[in-house]
Amino acid sequence: MIHTKLMRGAFLALAMLGVASIAGPGIPLVGVATVQAQEQLVGSVLFEGNRRFSDAQLLDMVNVSSSGIFSQQRLASDIESIRQAYDREGYLSVGVTSRVESIADGRVRVVFVVNEGNRAGIAAINFTGNNAISSGNIKGALLTKETGILSWLFKDDGYDEQKLAVDRERVRLYYANRGYPDAQVTSVGEYDAARNAYFINFTINEGQKYEFADVGIETSIAGLNTDALRGAVKTGEGRRYSVSDLQSTIEDMSYEATTQGYSFADVRARLDRDVANGTFKVTYLVDEGPRVYVERVNITGNTKTRDFVIRRELEFAEGDPFNRALVVRGRSNIDDLGFFSAVNVTTAAGSAPDKVVINVAVVEKSTGEYGATAGYSTVDGILGEISLTERNFLGRGQYVRAAIGASQAGRTFDFSFTEPRFMGLKVSAGLDAYHRITEETTSSFYGSQATGGQLRLGIPLTSDLSSTVFAGGEYKVIADNKDNPAHQSSLVVDGQEFTKAFIGYSLTWNGVDDLKKPTTGLYATFTQQYIGWDHNLLKSEARARYFVPVIEDSGIVASLKGQAGVINDMSGNGVHAVEAFNPGTQLIRGFEGRGLGPRLQSGEYLGATMYAGVSAELNFPLPAVPESYGLSGAIWADAAWVDGLPRIGTGTATLSNVDPGSQDVPWRTSIGASLIWDSPFGPLRGDFAHVLNKSTSDRTQVFQLSLQTLL
Repeated sequence: MIHTKLMRGAFLALAMLGVASIAGPGIPLVGVATVQAQEQLVGSVLFEGNRRFSDAQLLDMVNVSSSGIFSQQRLASDIESIRQAYDREGYLSVGVTSRVESIADGRVRVVFVVNEGNRAGIAAINFTGNNAISSGNIKGALLTKETGILSWLFKDDGYDEQKLAVDRERVRLYYANRGYPDAQVTSVGEYDAARNAYFINFTINEGQKYEFADVGIETSIAGLNTDALRGAVKTGEGRRYSVSDLQSTIEDMSYEATTQGYSFADVRARLDRDVANGTFKVTYLVDEGPRVYVERVNITGNTKTRDFVIRRELEFAEGDPFNRALVVRGRSNIDDLGFFSAVNVTTAAGSAPDKVVINVAVVEKSTGEYGATAGYSTVDGILGEISLTERNFLGRGQYVRAAIGASQAGRTFDFSFTEPRFMGLKVSAGLDAYHRITEETTSSFYGSQATGGQLRLGIPLTSDLSSTVFAGGEYKVIADNKDNPAHQSSLVVDGQEFTKAFIGYSLTWNGVDDLKKPTTGLYATFTQQYIGWDHNLLKSEARARYFVPVIEDSGIVASLKGQAGVINDMSGNGVHAVEAFNPGTQLIRGFEGRGLGPRLQSGEYLGATMYAGVSAELNFPLPAVPESYGLSGAIWADAAWVDGLPRIGTGTATLSNVDPGSQDVPWRTSIGASLIWDSPFGPLRGDFAHVLNKSTSDRTQVFQLSLQTLL
C-alpha cells in the first residue's frame, strides 16, 4: 500500500511536469489534454460527477475561475485542492481529472471530472496502554467515530489527520481530568484498501495517578475575604487530580474576588508534587493584577444575531476593568447560547499601555428547526407531532416553539415563547399556551377539551439553584359518551365545565456533572401551587435523583430516585378527580398508565391525592457493542405507594363504591431491565418489567417504550 502523503507529493510533481491528474489509492493516473496556448483565457468552469459537494462549493476551491488566465500549474493545484477536500470527507478512492475545451473568442472551458468512488469509513478504533480507563469511555471523548448504523446521517466516521490531532489532545485532557497529569497519547491510522476503511490505533502511556492533598489560599490584597473564596474550591483534599477543576476554581475565585470589589484580582495555582504519595498540594495565590481597562469590544461574524445578545453574556463593557477570568467566563456563556458553531475570543493592545481591546469572533449556525416525527408509546399508542422551533428569534436570543401533536389518546396544540433576559436582567420570562383534546378510551371513562396558559419568570438564585414563579389558568369541558351507559363516568357529567386559576413556584437544584449523561451529583425539584376558582387546593410535589459512579471511569453509574406528591384540600369539599394525581409509569414501571391506585367497581380510574415512590437503577455500557451505536443497558427496582380518594360527583368516594381489589396492598414493587438508545431524536428506552407486588385490580404491562428523563 502506498502512503497517502507520498502519493500526494508524487502526483503534485507529475502535475508540475504537465500531467494534471490526481487519483486516490489504487486509482491509475489518467492523462489530461494540454492546451498549446499558454495565455488563453478561461471562459467557464464546469463540474461533472460531483455529489458530495455542490458546484458552488467546488468553485470556491479552485483558482481557474471565469475570465482568469489558464495555466497547467494552476489546473494541477486546483485538482489537488478538490481531491484533498474529498479526502477530508473520507473519499479516499476519489479520482479527479480535467478536460479543457476550446470555445469562441479563443477562450477555453475547463471541466473537472470527479469520480467520487466509495466513501472510506472507520472500521475500528483501538487502544493500547489504557489500563485505568475503558476503551468505551475514551471513545466517547473522540470526535472521530467508528462506522455504525447512523454514520450515513452524521458523517462522523471520516478519517481526517487534523481531527485525529484534536482527538489526541482530547484523550490527553480526558486523562488529565481523571487523575493522570502526565498521560501521553500517540495515534496512527492504517488504510485497508480491501475494506475501503481505516483502522485507528491509539497508544497511551497513562503515567502515575494523583490526588489533591492540602488546599491553601494566600493573598496580598488587604481586606479580601478568603473564607468566601473557599466556596469556589473544587480541588478538595482526597479528590482526584483534574485540570478542569483547577481552572474552574481559578475562574470562580477570580469572579468571587470581583464581586467583593477587587476587579483586578489575579488568581494563580501553585502545585507542589509529592511523587511518593501521588498527591499535589495546591496553594491558590490571589494578588493584585495589572490595572488594565477594556477600551473596546469588537464583535464579528454575527450576521443574524444582534450585538447586544453577545455583549450581555460578557458581564463587562467598555471602560470596565479587564479581568481574564471574566473573559473566559464570557466566552463560555456565549458558547452555551447554542447559536454558534465556533466562538473565539482574543485580546489586542489598546491605544495606551493600560488599555486592551477584546475581539469576539463567532461563526453562526442554524437555530431554526422544523420537522414531523412519528412514534409509538405503550401509554399513548401511535403518536406524531409537527413542530416549528426557533432558538434565536429575530436574532434577539428569544425562544419560540409551535407544535401540533396527535395520538390515539387525543390531540394537542402548543405554543411557547421565552425571553432569556427580561428587561435586561438575568431573569427569563415566558408564555405558554395550549389547547388539548383528550379522547375517551378504555382506561379513561371520559374525554375533555382544555384550553389554558401561563406566564412564568425564571430566577437564578445561586450557581446550582434556580427558581421559577408561574401563574395561569385553564378552562376545561368534559365530554362523556352518552351512547354507552356502561362506560359513562361517575366522576363527571357530559358538558360539565371546570375553570381554574393557579399560581405557584418551583425550585430546581442542578448539582450533576452533565445534564445529558449524569454520572455524579444530585438533581432535585420541588413544586408547589395553589389552585383556585372552581377548586381550593394546595398541590405539592418533590422529586430528586442522586448519581454516583460505581467503578470510576467504567461507565457504570448507580442512581437512587425518590418522589412524592400530596394535594391538600383547603375547602373541606374534597379533591375533585379532574385535579387528582394519575401516577403510572413515571412512578413505577411494570404498570399501565392509570394502572394502579383507587378504582371504582365499574372499572373507572379515580386517581389519588397522595403518592410516593423510590427507584434504584444501575446503568452500564453494553459489552462488545460499539460506542457509536449509542446503546446502553440498565437494571432497576421500583417501589410505590398510592393513597387518598378524590371526590365523586358532589361526594367523596367511600369504600362502598371503590373496588377493594384496587386498594388491597399499600405498596407496589417491580424489578426489571432496560435497553437505552441515545437516538438522534432523544434518549429512548425500552423497559422490561416483572411485577413483584400489586393490588388485585391493578393493570400491568411487561414492556413499555418511552423517552428517558432525568427525573
